Amino acid sequence: MSASGNDLFSLCNKTILITGGTRGIGQAISLRFARAGATVIANYLRDEKAAEHSKAIATEEGLAIALCRADLTNERGLEQLDRSLQERGPHLSGLVHCASTGIHRPIEELTERHFDWTFNLNVRAFFKLIKLLMARFSKGSSIVAVSSWGALRALPCYSLIGSSKGALEALARHLAAELAPRGIRVNILRAGAVLTEAWKVVPNGEARIAETIRRTPAGRLATAEEIAYGAQFLCSDAAAGIIGHTLVLDGGMGIMA
Repeated sequence: MSASGNDLFSLCNKTILITGGTRGIGQAISLRFARAGATVIANYLRDEKAAEHSKAIATEEGLAIALCRADLTNERGLEQLDRSLQERGPHLSGLVHCASTGIHRPIEELTERHFDWTFNLNVRAFFKLIKLLMARFSKGSSIVAVSSWGALRALPCYSLIGSSKGALEALARHLAAELAPRGIRVNILRAGAVLTEAWKVVPNGEARIAETIRRTPAGRLATAEEIAYGAQFLCSDAAAGIIGHTLVLDGGMGIMA
């Protein structure tokens, strides 16, 4: 895809923050956005190896990707992020909240600590980021909340992650209505199953992947790159009229009975 400034799908002259932007779907979004002309700030926390890999790809391709290590679940981390953004100018063109966490256990093994840990990053951090960045968003900015089918459907050992994604989607819809008059668009990108490192900790992961593929009309899982193209569309000027929408990228699985 061209990064020409005359291309409505281009992200040239846009500065976009991507949380969880150095591995899995987040890394794919960071690379896609930078290849489309954006200046990307890729936030991460623990995985230094993945961050260095993203940095190496950016250096090799000459992409404008800056890494920002910060824990978005506490005030200190948010202050670190704010300082990093200040170094890159006062304005921000978009935010993609891809950072996500959670634990795959049955309800009897879950604790309040697990609840707080999951909701603090998946939902509360999104709320805090909007509050922190509100003055930075320029007119025409785009905010994308990355969700999953667990927001609507019950999945095995997914109660906390799924309910946090449901809360994230509800918050995004309310923000879409409230921020639209200010020229800020908010949308939801609901991804189907994508084969990433996260599947290594999913109980019976291989069997669940096989069943998902069986139930998917496309006959395969969506790829991280396909999710990234959807995110690019929502953050581009081509999506200027799309507000409060949920874009589903799941190979058609969601339409099956």
